[in-house]
Amino acid sequence: MAAVRLYDCRNVTERDQGVEAAISAVKSGDLVVLPTDTVYGVGADAFKSWSVTALLNAKGRGRQVPPPVLVGSRHTLDGLVSRLPEKARDLVEAFWPGALTIVVEQAPSLQWDLGDTDGTVAVRMPMHPVALEVLRETGPMAVSSANLHGQAAATTADEARDQLGYKVSVYLEAGLCPDPVPSTIVDLTQETPILLRTGAISIEDLRTVIPNVRTAEQ
Repeated sequence: MAAVRLYDCRNVTERDQGVEAAISAVKSGDLVVLPTDTVYGVGADAFKSWSVTALLNAKGRGRQVPPPVLVGSRHTLDGLVSRLPEKARDLVEAFWPGALTIVVEQAPSLQWDLGDTDGTVAVRMPMHPVALEVLRETGPMAVSSANLHGQAAATTADEARDQLGYKVSVYLEAGLCPDPVPSTIVDLTQETPILLRTGAISIEDLRTVIPNVRTAEQ
C-alpha cells in the first residue's frame, strides 16, 4: 500500500515539500487533500478520468454528482468554456478569488469526464495561497469537499485523513478553516442567473453585481 504523507504547511519547509509532493501526486493521477478558503477539498487532475473516478469512489458518490473544478487563475476559465456570458465575467471580476462557484457551459473540445454534467461545469478560483500554489502548477483540478458522502466536511487535513485514509496520498495541513461555509453556487447557463446554493456570498451581494439573479424556487 502506498505511503500517505501529511505535511504541515504552517511550517515553511514542510509547506514547500508538501506543495511539491501534492503537485507530483496530482500529475501522477493520485488524490490530494488541500485547504481552500471554505473547507478542505479532496482533488484530482480534472483531465485524468480515472483520477476523477477515484475521487468519486473515495467519497462514496456516483457520476450523478460531478465534482466542481478549481482553477488557479481567472484566465484559465476562458479555456474551459464554450461561451462565457458577460454576467459571468462580472461575477468573476467581483468575487474571484473567493467563495463563488459558477456553473457555465463547458467547451465541447475538452477531453475530460467529470461525470454526468450535461455539458456544464462548475468552476471556482479559491482564495487560499496553498491551493493556488498547487493549482497554478497542476492546472484545473476536480475538487470536492474532503469527506465521505453524508459525513461532515473536514475543516482540517487531519480530519480529512480520518475519513479518507489511504485513498489519498498527500494531505496538506494549513490549520482549522477560519470560516467553514461552503461556496455560493450560481447557474449562468440560462439568460437569468439562478442561485443554486446560498453560501459565503449572499444573494444581496450577488445582486449588487447582477440585479436579476433569482433563487431556484422563484
